[in-house]
Parts: sequence; C-alpha cells; structure tokens
Amino acid sequence: MLLLKHVTKSRAFLFPLFTLNSPLHNLISTTYCFSSSANPSLFSAPRSASIHGIDRLTADEVADSFKDWFRSRNNALFDKIYEILGTQLEGKFDQFASHCATDLALSQLGLQLSEEFVLEVLNYGEDVLSCLKFFDWAGRQRGFNHTRATFHAILKILSRSKLMSLMLDFLQNFTNHRYEHKVRFNDILVMGYAVAGKPEVALQLFGRMRFKGLDLDSFAYHVLLNALVEENCFDVVEVIVKQIQIRNYENDITRAIMIKSLCKQKRLDEAESFLNGLLSSGKVLNGHEVSVLVDALCKNEKFERAGKLVGELQDKGLVPMERAYGLWIKHLIRAGGLDRALEFLQDKKTLEGYVPDVFRYNILISRLLRENRLEELCDLLLEMKKGHIVPDKVTMNASLCFFCKAGMVDIALELYNSRSEFGLSPNSMAYNYLINTLCGDGSIDEAYHVLRNSIHQGYFPGRKTFSILADALCREGKLDKMKELVIVALENDFMPSAATYDKFISALCRARRVEDGYLIHEELNKINKVATRNTYLNLIHGFNKSNRGDIAARLLIEMQEKGHTPTRTLYIAVICCLCDMENPEIQFSKLLEMQLSRREATRQMYNSFINGAGHAKKPELARQVYEMMRRNGIQPDLNSELLTLRSYLKSEKISDALSFFNYLRERRKIGRKLYNCMVIGLCKIKRSDVALEFLREMRGNGVTPSIECYENLVQLLCSRKSYLAAVDLINDYEKIGRSITSFLCNIFLLHSLGAPEIYDAWVHLRGEKDRESSRLSTLGLLIGAFSGRIKVNQHLKSLEDVIEKCFPLDTYTYNMLLRRLSMNEMDSACELFNRMCQKGYEPNRWTYDIIVHGFFKHGRTSRG
Repeated sequence: MLLLKHVTKSRAFLFPLFTLNSPLHNLISTTYCFSSSANPSLFSAPRSASIHGIDRLTADEVADSFKDWFRSRNNALFDKIYEILGTQLEGKFDQFASHCATDLALSQLGLQLSEEFVLEVLNYGEDVLSCLKFFDWAGRQRGFNHTRATFHAILKILSRSKLMSLMLDFLQNFTNHRYEHKVRFNDILVMGYAVAGKPEVALQLFGRMRFKGLDLDSFAYHVLLNALVEENCFDVVEVIVKQIQIRNYENDITRAIMIKSLCKQKRLDEAESFLNGLLSSGKVLNGHEVSVLVDALCKNEKFERAGKLVGELQDKGLVPMERAYGLWIKHLIRAGGLDRALEFLQDKKTLEGYVPDVFRYNILISRLLRENRLEELCDLLLEMKKGHIVPDKVTMNASLCFFCKAGMVDIALELYNSRSEFGLSPNSMAYNYLINTLCGDGSIDEAYHVLRNSIHQGYFPGRKTFSILADALCREGKLDKMKELVIVALENDFMPSAATYDKFISALCRARRVEDGYLIHEELNKINKVATRNTYLNLIHGFNKSNRGDIAARLLIEMQEKGHTPTRTLYIAVICCLCDMENPEIQFSKLLEMQLSRREATRQMYNSFINGAGHAKKPELARQVYEMMRRNGIQPDLNSELLTLRSYLKSEKISDALSFFNYLRERRKIGRKLYNCMVIGLCKIKRSDVALEFLREMRGNGVTPSIECYENLVQLLCSRKSYLAAVDLINDYEKIGRSITSFLCNIFLLHSLGAPEIYDAWVHLRGEKDRESSRLSTLGLLIGAFSGRIKVNQHLKSLEDVIEKCFPLDTYTYNMLLRRLSMNEMDSACELFNRMCQKGYEPNRWTYDIIVHGFFKHGRTSRG
C-alpha cells in the first residue's frame, strides 16, 4: 500500500498522463502547475503553468472544485451530532454529569425526530457506542417512540460489530424497561436474539408467544427467517416459511430469503429453477431475488453462469437489474476482472443509462487506485462529479490518495486541512499515502503534523509509513520530533523496528547527543530489545568522541554479551579513549578485568588489548598484558610478540624495543617477521641508522628482508638526502634477486626532480653495472633525465614508453612525469595529461595542482 518507490518518481511519472484529451486534462484543464524545484513549497502561491501549450487551472482551483463536490454530502448536522456523542468530560465531571451534558447539547440542536431521521443518523455513525448513546437519547425524547425499524437498525449495528456481550446486555436492559417502549415487546426480543446469532433463544421466545396466543408481525417474521438462514437452521426455515405463507405475509423479501436458503445449501440449480418459476408465474420481482442468486453463483466461482443469467434477464426486461449489475461488477473486480467490469459498466451506461451507486463506484476506484491506473480513476471521479453522485467517506479518502499518488500533494494537503468542512475522516490508507508523499516531497514537518493528527483520530500508521517518516526526521536532524514520535509509538503499544532505533541513535550520535542515544538504548535494554551491531558501534564511537571511554568500555562488553563480536579497530578505539582519561592504567585494567570475567580468556583477546595499548602509545600496558598471558598459562604467539614490539616502536621507545627484541633473541631464533617489524618500525620513527644495522644483521643471519623494508628505508634515506646509502640499498636489493618495484622507482624519480646529486650517487655506485641493459640501468637513465643531468631529445611518447619498460606506470608516475614536463614543455604536459585520462588513469588533486602551477609558471593564466 505504501508508495515510496512511486513517490520518488511521481513528477516524472505524471507527465505522460497530461495529454490533450486525457481525463486528467478534463479534471484540471489538463492539470495544475508543477514547481520546477526538487522540493516545492506546499504553501507557495500557485503559479500558472503550460504543458503542450494549454492553460492550466491552479492547484487552489482544483482543490476548490473537489471541496464543492465533497460539501454536497451536506452532513454537517450528522457530524455535529456525533461530535457531541463522542465528547468525553473525563477529569472534570463524573459519568452522570457527562451524560447530562451530552443530553443538553443534543437537545439544543432542536432535532425533529422521526423514524426516517433516526435511521439516517444511525446509518451514518461508525462508532458503536455513539450510536447506542444516540438511540438511548432519542428514545427518551417526548413525542418520539422507537419503532421496529429503529430497533432493528441498532441491533444490526451491534451484530456487525461482533459485540455480542453488549448486544445481550442491550436486550436484557430492554426487557427490564419494557414499559418505556411503545413497540411490540415480544417482536423486538425475537428479532434481537435472532440478529444476535442466538436463533435457539429467538425460537424459544417465539414458542412462548404462540403459547400465549401472540404472534409476530410480517417484519419480525422475516427478520427471524433471515437469521435462521444465516445460522444454517434449514429445517426450521421451512416451518417459518409455511407460517409466513399461511398468514399471507409472503412477499418479495420472503422469496429472496428462500433463494438465499437454497444457495447456502449449495442447491444452486434449484435456486435458479425457483427464480425461473417465479418469472414464469408472472410474479412481480424487485430485483433482490436475482441479486441474491448472482451473488451466490459468483461466490461459488460460477462466473460464466452468473454472467449468462444477468444477460438473459436483462434481455427479458422483466426484472429491475440495478442490484444484480452492482453485485456482478463487485465480483468481477474481486476475481481480477477489472477491465471486464469497466467494459460492462460502460455498456450498461450507454445502452440502459445504468448509474451505479456510490458503493460500486468506490469498489472500482479503490481497485484502480491499487493498480496505479490513475487516468481511469480520474475518469470515474469526474463521472461521479458530473453525475452528482454524492461522495461518501470512502470516495473522499480515495480522492485524497489519488492526488497523493499522482504527485499533487498540495491539493491533497489542502483537502486534508479542510476536512472539517465536509466531514472527511481520513482512514489509515489515506494517512499513509499522505505521510509518505509529504516525506518524499521533502515536507517533513507537514508529514509529522499529519501523523500526530492521525494518532489523535485513533489511527496509527503502518510499520513502513512509520519507518519512512522516522528515516526522514533522522535524516533532516529533527531529533526532538523523532523523540516525540518514538514516545507516541510506545504509548500506542507500537514497537519501532531495530533499524529505526539504529537510525535514531545514529542521528543523535552525529548531533553530539550521545547521552540521549544512550538513554534510549537503556530503555530498550529494559524491555529486552537487542540493539543491532551498528547501534553499538555508533554509541561507542560517540562516547569515544566525547572522551567518555568508561561508558564506551561498558558498551563494548555489553555488545559481546548480546552476541556481537567487536572488531580489532573497535578495541583500539576504546582503549585509546580510556588511555586519554585520568588514571589510564586503572581504566585499562578495569576493562581487561571485565573482559576476563565475562568471557573465557584467549590469546586473541589478550592480543587485542596489547594492540590497543600500542596504538594508545602505552607500551608498558602492552607489556603487562604480554606478561599476564604467560602467568595465566597462555603462551604468547608470534602475533603477541609483534604487537608488543610495535607498541614500543610506536612510542619511539627504542631502548625498550631493543631490550624486548634481545629478550626474544635469547629465548629463540629471530625470524623474518620480527626483523621486518623492527626495520619498518624504526623507519617510521625516522631512525634510519638503527634500521640499517638491523637490515645488515638480517642479511648476515641469512634472513631475506621484505620488499617493504627496502621501500621504507630507501624512502627515509632519500628524504634525508643520504643518496649514496639509498643507492647502496638498491645494489643489495639487486643481489637478492628482486625485481625493482614501481614504488622504489617513483621514489628515486621524485627526489631526482629536486636533487640532481642523486644521479651522481647513482653513477658513483652503479657506473659499471649500468653498462649492461637492465631495468636498473634504464632507471639510472630516467633519474638522469629527471634530474637534468641527461638531456632528453626523445619524443614525449618515447619517454613514456621507456618508463613503462622499466616499471608499471601509475598515477603517481604520471604526476612526476607531468611535473618534469611542465617545467619546460607545457604543451607536452597537456598532451600527456590527455593520454593519461584516455588510458583510464584517474587524475588526483596533485595532478591538477601540477597542471595549474605549470600554466601560471609559463604565464598562461587564462588556461590555469
């Protein structure tokens, strides 16, 4: 029922409908104005617009046209009556005073009570208790006495509402106050128990009446007969029919009930024969008999037979067919034959002038609305207006939904805001459509206002509508309204989904209202609502940003108890926050104790705390955890050793790192990963001298350093202008048989742009080796070209090809080549930039900075 996908495309979807002769064109001459903005204001003054060169009515004019049609109901008096009946005076007066106030207010309306008027009021009502209150009030007014018809009306209302206990109380109360009513007392009781689904009681009362020499009148006989058929008491049905025939009460209602009885017994052939017999005998039928049989045939999925019966009786012209037509249309629609129903309707309108009642129109427009057939729906609405069909609440709600679905939310909102003028009571579907469409249109405040009104009217939105509005409120940062929405939901026993709570808490955390988010989370815990993993992550990160590591740590433990596994980065974030608080050692120890007390200690758990302490630059805490592992009988693994070693290096505590390394060296042989960790860690803290010593030690012990070791050392040495040492490392790199990487080549080319002496170091240490053709010899030539020591006479494309033969190009390489060319040849640089893009390399910010700087350097400011 919800139209999120449609709403987002409503503007684009609507334009094909506005053709010259479309029903939407007829409705609003062809339409009303659309705003060209993405989020039009719903309350801006309407503007004229033109599609296909045709003038349009404004939204206000369309809304006024529908308001006039809705006002044709002219039920303001009935609305006032039920407004009074529904008024509660709790907290100010007792029940008796409230009752008196209602009586007084109704009396002041000056109502002229009659059977017809009372029936109209009862038929108009929707609330059972209000109908009962009016029935009671009317029965106590001087000059008016309830009739069998009014009693039957209130009994049917009670029966339809399935309030059997209330209905039985009503009948008992009627028995106790029989003297107050000037109606046939026994008839009312028999009718009452019959309608209440208590035929056995009704028959007992009927038997007592007959024993006393009393009898039912024609009306009561038929109510009893119909109730017996409804309760499948077919043996008694025949007895009552005979009684009716003996008393000469038989009429068209009797015959219709008899056909219904046969149909309920699945004796459809007999029912059809009975109907044909009535026609053959010349009985005057009112059409109700035919409609009962058509209804039964359709309910038994005998559509062709029902259609044939309708056609034959229509051709004979002996029976009014309006009721049968209406039922045939209803069943066609329910069976999925909407097109067939529309075709049937058009034929009957054209040939016979048939005009369906408002209920049949409602069935059609409701199904068209469900299937998004807006043109045909608009056509029917226009037809109803032109035919002066008085709309009811279903019609008005469907119209409201139509305007929402067609993207004309401003008209829908105007009708909604004027609902009190014509007694429109939006149903749940209309509220859902209106809220969803307003959210899709960006009118979040209006959507929220409509929601509050819907709750006040007793409607609570569907789960999807609630979710759409909640998402919109969170997205727009309207968190106070979102908070009110959640409170109202809980007050209405509606539990928002975990995803909705997650979005709300996330929005609160983004708005730095993490405490409010935590309070909501606590309330959910009280009702055993398990938060999602994402909710925990948002809360923990929010408290980390607020420097409340103690709460973040508590949530970290709680999320594990709820079945969520924290990531390594989450441990790091929480521990770093704890270590920034006062008494970090105590805070860290508390978290470790909580963790160990709630879960079985594992090596992975200890490693997570070592890693977190290292990132927090608290190596002493990392070492304590390392030693605790050993004391608790868990042997540290290589990962434990690497994390502890990195914790010292991150804090630049080189002596402690060396001491721990020696500690490990004494216990076992040091492998490649520990050496690599030491070299890379020393490079990151700019200690190239010590890193070189460890690299040489690795080589001396027969351990091959990783490529990352060489890359980090070369990068650090070049940044310190230790070019001889950097080139010497390349020679060593060559000895271990590794291919030169793009990273190493890019480092040398980058530094050669600003330091020509790097080429001198290269020639000094590799002069003899570079005489043989190799990638490294090519790299030496490129360093010379980039540093300016070698004059390049080759074409730009050839130079690019040379680089590609040396190592794979990337965006970084292109940037350096662009920088080199932009020093002297800006046109060549532009040509290279274009070719770089054609090859699929994505320019970055440095790329554009180089090009712009080059244009300014060459005085070409207009290009820059």
